[in-house]
Amino acid sequence: MRPLYIFFFIAVDLAHRFTVNLPALEQINQIFHILFVFLPILWAMGTLPPPDALFLWAMEQILEFGLGGSPMSSHLRLLAMFLVSAGTAIASYFIPSTIGVVLFMTGFGFLLSLNLSVIGYSEIEGKIRQRAPAKSKTLHNSSKKLFGWWECLFYFILLVLALIEASLLHFFSEFLVFSEISPQTIISYILMVLFIVTWLLREIQSVYVFGIFRNPFYPKDVRTVTDFLEKQTRLVKVGVVRRILLTLVSPFAMIAFLSLDSSLQVLHSVSVCIGFTRAFRMVWQNTENALLEMAVVSLMKLLIFNKDFWWNQSLDTGIKLLLVGIIHDRLFQLITKLQFAIAVLLTSWTEKKQRRKSTTTLITVNIIFFPVVMFVIVLSTLLSSPLLPLFTLPVFLVGFPRPVQSWPGPVGATACICPDTIYYEQMVPSLSAALGSAMAAGSLGLVLPGSHYLCRFQDRLIWILVLERGYTYCCINIKGLELQETSCHTVEARRVDEVFEAAFEQEEYARALPINEHFGNILTPCTVLPVRLYSDARSVLSGVIDSNEHLQEFKGDLLKVLVWMLLRYCYKRSNALGKVEIENNGVPPLISKPEWNNSQYPQVPSDIDSLNIDTLDEWSDNDVFDDEATIKKDKENGKLKVLPSTSLPIPGSVESQSISGKSAETVSEDKLYYAAMTHLPLLEFSCAHSQLLRIPEEWRSSCLPKSKINEVKQLFPEDWYKFVLSQLESFHPKENLSNIPEEIAKDEVLKDLYFHLVMSCYFSFFGIDNTLPSPSHIFRAYNSGIPWSLGLDWLAEKPELFRQALKAFRYTFKLMVDKAILGPIEDFRDLASCLKEYEHDWYIGLASDEEWQEAVIQEKPYLFSLGHDPNMGVYTGRILTLQELLVQVGKLNAEAVRGQWANLSWELLYATNDDEERYSIQAHPVLLRNLTVQAADPPLGYPVYSSIPLHVPLI
Repeated sequence: MRPLYIFFFIAVDLAHRFTVNLPALEQINQIFHILFVFLPILWAMGTLPPPDALFLWAMEQILEFGLGGSPMSSHLRLLAMFLVSAGTAIASYFIPSTIGVVLFMTGFGFLLSLNLSVIGYSEIEGKIRQRAPAKSKTLHNSSKKLFGWWECLFYFILLVLALIEASLLHFFSEFLVFSEISPQTIISYILMVLFIVTWLLREIQSVYVFGIFRNPFYPKDVRTVTDFLEKQTRLVKVGVVRRILLTLVSPFAMIAFLSLDSSLQVLHSVSVCIGFTRAFRMVWQNTENALLEMAVVSLMKLLIFNKDFWWNQSLDTGIKLLLVGIIHDRLFQLITKLQFAIAVLLTSWTEKKQRRKSTTTLITVNIIFFPVVMFVIVLSTLLSSPLLPLFTLPVFLVGFPRPVQSWPGPVGATACICPDTIYYEQMVPSLSAALGSAMAAGSLGLVLPGSHYLCRFQDRLIWILVLERGYTYCCINIKGLELQETSCHTVEARRVDEVFEAAFEQEEYARALPINEHFGNILTPCTVLPVRLYSDARSVLSGVIDSNEHLQEFKGDLLKVLVWMLLRYCYKRSNALGKVEIENNGVPPLISKPEWNNSQYPQVPSDIDSLNIDTLDEWSDNDVFDDEATIKKDKENGKLKVLPSTSLPIPGSVESQSISGKSAETVSEDKLYYAAMTHLPLLEFSCAHSQLLRIPEEWRSSCLPKSKINEVKQLFPEDWYKFVLSQLESFHPKENLSNIPEEIAKDEVLKDLYFHLVMSCYFSFFGIDNTLPSPSHIFRAYNSGIPWSLGLDWLAEKPELFRQALKAFRYTFKLMVDKAILGPIEDFRDLASCLKEYEHDWYIGLASDEEWQEAVIQEKPYLFSLGHDPNMGVYTGRILTLQELLVQVGKLNAEAVRGQWANLSWELLYATNDDEERYSIQAHPVLLRNLTVQAADPPLGYPVYSSIPLHVPLI
């Protein structure tokens, strides 16, 4: 950065020395000689921008105010648009005829205001769709909304109409002098009326008028989507009228105004080419601002009839519009910067936690040196650079100019990814669509590049930055802030809730026009948006998971769910593998003898039994006499695994250890146990169709001791087994299976196989002792931390069976919770219906599972997980429900955000103050300082989600 500025100063000095003495160049050289002395101070204060920021800022300013364009969402798009727009202005200079100039400016002004990249992307996608449908499907899943034939036809018709209107008006007009009866004067009155009407229609769309007075037309006490949509019917109609006026009526009225202007008769004029190229572009690129500019110019023409006045004598209409546009932008920046400066100054005293020993001194200095403070604010306004509050104290500096994006690098390229990211990713498509409708209706106020919005729903905070704006489209970046709230985060989030509740959830309206009580905040409520997202509800399961009655029912229900789950799995697997051909003229085949795995302690797969850190707290109830598994940490992959118990010996006993570290007595007991395990003989099915439910070969073993078989047979739900078989026809409706389920149900061999399979899974969870499980046991098993046993070894050898059994266990737990809340289930049909609902509409598992993340992206209607609060010592249930809910939206003071981001950059890059507890990131309820810092791009900020540029249609 420093060599660049030194070289620049030297170049100016050499140009002055070796060229013809020009008064302007001499004055610039003298000013630069003075500034050269202050370069070290400007560098230390961070006032001079880095070269990349300087060039990008300069291109944005020239593109926006000189060529009528918009800041772009990426550096490449900015460079390409800058070159094309500059080329258009230069080309218009060499067109010989006035009609040619008008047509050229009108056509290119319209085309350059469209989202050309998305239109080109749609064209490429259409060609790929014809050649490679699979690849086309992948491309179609991107965030860009593809253009269809009707959008292209709509834009083509608009372009043709605009060209016809401009050419006809310019050709047949007599180009009379501006007077009270000229055609341009009549159009001027129409433009002023259009501006006032569209401005009023925009203001009544938001909850507050001017951000101060509550809008009497806005729905009161908005809480549910249904109520909001019913009450907003009138505003929706108003929004449609406003959209038509801005999209169709206003552009053609402004084209008429420009085409009738006499300044276009002066060809080969640089001022005409620049001014009118910008004006014809602004008609489409930023219709609202263009309407304001033309209304102001028209009003001044009507009020100033003195031809000798410099405004009428020296300036053509295009340059007048350019000057009005620059003045309007800088005036708007000045107002917002003053609001920000006053908020910083006042809150440094009114907020107790912001009050410091030096506060009085700083306030006094600001009052005494008020002209200097105003000079700093005005200078930052003229440069369109952030007003930098040093350490967010009332000490103001001029930050270096920077582009709208504020941060280097591509938008959305970095974020602090965590498990919470997925919830923002799921809601972005629906939120983008809702934002597009609100922007088009005017509910979010004047939407310009650089505008910031904050959305709130439950514990979610969404930060929105407008990157670029064009005709019928807007490009935005959506960021999601962390859900795990720190103390600073909580303080500011509570203030955000208070601001939104005061605006949208008021119950009493004693005053006719209530005032915005939080007007001093940088956040101004706008509206609420119906968005399809997950609501998060948590409940305490005390009285459910620790109830003996419920736990007893849980054990019986687990057997039923296992039967349902395994029958369903085997039937689907059989259909997937294809129908089994019955050999020997329908004689049922023999069942092969099951193979037995003699491994004594197989490892449980890490992807099944890995636990999260929360599970570790639940193993504190193990003692030296407990034969359940202990939890040890696998240092290689950082996961927690279920490993064989290494219980301490009872005092006074002697244990001889084998080479493998396992006692000889234990090995002998294991051999005796396996010797006592049941081996199923070579049998044949009595029904040929039993093959439809055949169990996989690797599952045809049993861990049940022979001595326990007769004892546990009565536990097997035979009636439920037959009922599930009778429902199999619903799995395969194309075949007539009316009699087959009854025949399969009579097959004792198949029933015996399922008996051993189900009971083996059952005893792998609970052991062979008929005791009630403890709540901690249920919690550990739900989290795949099943206490170790020989049955677990048997189950762990079969990963797919383990997954199905664990899934059945979790379904059973959810069933226990539902029965405790909603009441008992009456019959088998209701139970089957409930399980089908779990299978189709629910994901029941852990929030840390990959399947949980996939279920959120796939938008499963419901998700359930079991948790534990170690602080309160209670078990909790968490339910996510996908539904359309209201998200509250507020507009942020853009200059306040830019100023705090500028301070963050200065503090970390210039002052190197990286203290995590520094003053400038602590909670500030008015400035939302902590949330603003979070929303900055990494590594200075830490949003958990940041989208790529999203192109939102506004039509």
